[in-house]
Amino acid sequence: MNSTPVPGPARAFPAVWWRRATARAATLRTPAVDRALAASGARIAPVLDVITPLGRLLAGISVLGWVLGLAFGWQEAKVAALMGTLLLVLAIGFILGRSIYSVTLDLNRTRVAVGDRAVGGIDVSNASARQLAPSVMELPVGRAVARFRVPRLTAGQTHQDLFTIPTARRAVLLVGPVRTVRQDPFGLLRRAVRWTGAVELFVHPVTTALDGASAGFIRDLEGVPTRDLSDSDVSFHALRDYVPGDDLRHVHWKSTARTGTMMVRQFEETRRSHIALSLSTAATDYLEPGDFELAVSVAASIGRQAIAEQRKLDVLTQTGPLRTDSGRRLLDDLTRVQAADGCAALATLSRTTADAVPNASVAFLITGPGTTAAQLRAAAMHVPLGVRALAIRCGGSLETGRSGIGELTVLSLGALDDLGLLLRKAAA
Repeated sequence: MNSTPVPGPARAFPAVWWRRATARAATLRTPAVDRALAASGARIAPVLDVITPLGRLLAGISVLGWVLGLAFGWQEAKVAALMGTLLLVLAIGFILGRSIYSVTLDLNRTRVAVGDRAVGGIDVSNASARQLAPSVMELPVGRAVARFRVPRLTAGQTHQDLFTIPTARRAVLLVGPVRTVRQDPFGLLRRAVRWTGAVELFVHPVTTALDGASAGFIRDLEGVPTRDLSDSDVSFHALRDYVPGDDLRHVHWKSTARTGTMMVRQFEETRRSHIALSLSTAATDYLEPGDFELAVSVAASIGRQAIAEQRKLDVLTQTGPLRTDSGRRLLDDLTRVQAADGCAALATLSRTTADAVPNASVAFLITGPGTTAAQLRAAAMHVPLGVRALAIRCGGSLETGRSGIGELTVLSLGALDDLGLLLRKAAA
């Protein structure tokens, strides 16, 4: 007679033990226990932060050496563990001590253009009543770290260090925080104390000045008439018969008296100057990193000129709109813009811009030499009728010139200095 085997205690015990242990641990997790764990973690974290990766490796080897030496009686393991422990104990002496400083980080300007000098200074004062030993201070600048040696300071004495930050490329650099560092000669322990906060340094893109003649491509500075008729505007077009509901203020009484039929004025709708600027951030549209930087500079130059002339402006990229309420904020946002893979096509960006800025009078499509004529044609199809569309292809390998694809004016730009001349040609 066959019978189904019943799991014995040896098989059932691990699963039962695990369930019981899990349930018991769950009962111990009370709010008080959670608060105690959080408090202990907050106290332990600074201690662990002092140990460098090399120090953690040495500590692990020392622990392993003690375990192997005591368990198997290996004298070599005990000696290695003893040496590692002594090194860690000696390293503690180098990071002990307390210095009381008053530190001020001052940047002359927090916004500079590429190529300009960003100058700053650090003032370190002894805020204690005793003499402080020499120390080393670190100043992170982006991914780099600058180090300053602070001499011995008596009570109330101040030491100043000046520094210059290179601005070879467009970026947002995080400067600071200033910190003092104590470290042993072997690099096992490292203790840093922060004295200031961090400051953002905007390295704006290079721009070129566009005077009134260069910006003359905007055809409706004061509002130009279109072929769309309106019942009320500023550009008079013709007279027509009165229709119930028309505004009586637009009745032309002289014509009404002469013809015996009530006549009202018909106007042409005007469109105020409103620039829509689409900057492509798709990496596939550019052949070199410098091509994208040129495109950003073109967008910054046109946008800055439009804001200076108090024109309506909207700037969009594949990641969303940029702030255009002031030139500084526009340049700040353009400083953060980066080319990326997987962005939407230029045609999609053009359609998004047309939906977001339906009343635009001039539409710019700024892209790189990697954009084909077919892609430009597809992007121009989303520009509304009556809106002048200009595409600017930016690339160091391009020759400055002008061409056309249907109603789209295509401008090729090889150098930023040629932008003013190119726009004057487009306005001709």
